[in-house]
Amino acid sequence: MADDPGDPAGEPEFRFRDIAAVAYLPSVVSSLGHGAVMPILAIHAGDLGAGTALAAFVVALLGIGQLANSLPSGALVARLGERRTLVIAGLVDAAAMLAAFLVPSVWLLCVAVFVSGMSWTAFLLARQGFLIDAVPISHRARGMALLGGSMRLGILIGPLLGALLIHFLGVRSVFVLAACASLVSALIVTRMPDFGRVARGVTPLPVRTVLWEHRRTLLTLGVAVIIIGASRSVRTGLLPLWADHVHISAAVVSLLFAVAATIDILLTLPGGWLLDTRGRKVVAVPVVLAVGIGCLLLPLTDSAIGVGLVMAVIALGNGLGSGIVMTLGADVAPVEGRAQFLGGWRLCGDIGNTGGPLLVSAVAAVAPLAAAPVVIGVLALAGTIWVGHWTGKADRDRRGG
Repeated sequence: MADDPGDPAGEPEFRFRDIAAVAYLPSVVSSLGHGAVMPILAIHAGDLGAGTALAAFVVALLGIGQLANSLPSGALVARLGERRTLVIAGLVDAAAMLAAFLVPSVWLLCVAVFVSGMSWTAFLLARQGFLIDAVPISHRARGMALLGGSMRLGILIGPLLGALLIHFLGVRSVFVLAACASLVSALIVTRMPDFGRVARGVTPLPVRTVLWEHRRTLLTLGVAVIIIGASRSVRTGLLPLWADHVHISAAVVSLLFAVAATIDILLTLPGGWLLDTRGRKVVAVPVVLAVGIGCLLLPLTDSAIGVGLVMAVIALGNGLGSGIVMTLGADVAPVEGRAQFLGGWRLCGDIGNTGGPLLVSAVAAVAPLAAAPVVIGVLALAGTIWVGHWTGKADRDRRGG
């Protein structure tokens, strides 16, 4: 673990700018590629002959790939270490994006997108492990918040660059941008320090052993992470549907999402400071609470201004919670079997991220669309109680209280 600033042994004060190039730049670059690809995946699938349902499935495969590789990624990091995993993940993602550019059929595109999702999980998991070592405990939450913010920044910039490329070179060119971004990210991480957590000749603990040993944490605080992940993912599944329902144009919806993303980024540092100085609960609860309030207000809106205000409310909570899931995972991760545990932790987040949109679809399939935000809002408010209880307990345990 990195030394705490102000350590009496005379260690130099920790500064984020000293690690920015190797800790955060790869995340900005890699997420830039993903941000560019996300808006055009369904369009490209349609160009290859996919119907609406299959095009939606292609988009969902990114999340499915992340979910499928959560636990294997933990085992991979435990065996290879963070740096080598990051390089491999970047190279695999570059190959997947290049394949997506070249493939002639939608089914081969499905394979490429699934592999890209798998590589993205390995990338995120290894970045989290690196920051646990690189950032002192006193700055941990700010370090994780900046990691979340760096990914948000890339996802905000990516579609802008993608739109420029599409204008001049067509939709497929965005996949080349994403491949180049992943390749550059892999090259950058070759320069990051290797903290040498992988012992030669020592077989890492099996993932199932580590998860069973820490099952109580995963079934309590891990469920809180599922709730947080599901709450965050709701806006990408629900808000565009409602915007279309009240006849807001696609261009205006894109602008509203850009404004919400800007709010997220602006609140990254304040949220990290709150996490470090006021505890995890004070940030975790607003993430879920904002979604609950926003969803209950959504059926009352019928204009771009109303929907934009709801998105702003949700963005306020989400922005303050930048890095909360990774910070909680770093707090409770064991020293031995850390990567395997973080794989399980990542699985909890991925279950939430995948489950949120599925819940929206399920409610919308059996009831009028206006019922979906009401149901989700009530569930989010109920989930706030669980999240508040277990993150509050985690705060007390961390402080030895």
